[in-house]
Amino acid sequence: MNNVRTVSETKRTFYSLHTRPINTIYRRVVEELMVEMHLLSVNSDFQYDPIYALGVVTTFDRFMQGYKPDEDFESIYNALIKSVEEDPQKYRQDAQRLEAIAKSLPGKDLVSNLSEKRLGNDSDLQELLENITNNPKFKYSRLFAIGLYTLLESSDPEMVKDEKNRNEAFKIIANSLHLSDEKLSKDLDLYRSNLDKMAQAAIVMADMIAAERKRRSERAQKSDTTVTPPSKE
Repeated sequence: MNNVRTVSETKRTFYSLHTRPINTIYRRVVEELMVEMHLLSVNSDFQYDPIYALGVVTTFDRFMQGYKPDEDFESIYNALIKSVEEDPQKYRQDAQRLEAIAKSLPGKDLVSNLSEKRLGNDSDLQELLENITNNPKFKYSRLFAIGLYTLLESSDPEMVKDEKNRNEAFKIIANSLHLSDEKLSKDLDLYRSNLDKMAQAAIVMADMIAAERKRRSERAQKSDTTVTPPSKE
């Protein structure tokens, strides 16, 4: 009997946990991320790791930036992680832990750490990186790539802004972890491009909302100044 959860079941779980409507521009982001996480979670080769968690949290936070109403932000995040039967707090804690380590290291040191299969002085992270390197069935994902990107960005924001330095750094990391540097580069270029598009779309939406509020205000003022003629008896 096949007990693998379906995408539909995952979506139903999400919408049973977060019942308020999601703004149009963000709904697609949430559902695409949900489907991506679902497909990974049901893959027999996939194993959760903190770098993947950092990628998930970063993707959510970046693409949902500016979401209104503010109080729905955490509700959507919690529902997203729970929809794939995971712990939202664990993802946040693992992501924050890795970011803290990355921020404590200069960019070159971080790249050197990763190339030597270690991250700071944490033995469990060293074991994680060694397992990734030695596992021919390691399930690489775009979200894992974004986790790596976030590590470098947290350590040295200027390095990731420079295309040459960024590409060199990720080539070293990819080779040391036995990942495809071409695939990694393509996924991260797409991620950066989508961030730019999302930022532009958010500006357009903000302008549309402001214009609609202005129209409503003008209609309300016009209605208030309209004198209603006395009724004839």
